[in-house]
Amino acid sequence: MICLIQRVKSGKVLIDGKIYAKIGKGYVILVGFYQDDNENIVSKMAEKIANLRIMADENGKMNFNLLQVGGEILLVSQFTLCADTSQRRPSFIKALKEEEAKKLYQILIKKLQEKNLVVKTGSFGNYMIVEIINDGPVTIILDSKDF
Repeated sequence: MICLIQRVKSGKVLIDGKIYAKIGKGYVILVGFYQDDNENIVSKMAEKIANLRIMADENGKMNFNLLQVGGEILLVSQFTLCADTSQRRPSFIKALKEEEAKKLYQILIKKLQEKNLVVKTGSFGNYMIVEIINDGPVTIILDSKDF
């Protein structure tokens, strides 16, 4: 499982030119699932996201987690994060099949909400325009292979 987390002033997802979801300050998280991912990995990732201290304190230092600043999450599925780019054309054979990935995506949403985080989502498997106003910019990659 891989998450690309961007600290944002705001973010939104548009589908067919209409706003599907939007947040103020917080994280836009792009998430991809690999074939060997499971609910245990999703739980660990949710814990990591909830406790990640990348929100700025009054001195601009990254000392606060999302809950401490009342931030929100915009969670967007993105299987292309699982691309194998060893060739000219990316291969996505390492990505989890859509039906199974959707289940893990729903579990991740639930686990984050259980930690009292406000989670808004993109539309799984659909074409979306994602607008992000970066804050910093701060971009962190969390890869489950690292834990």
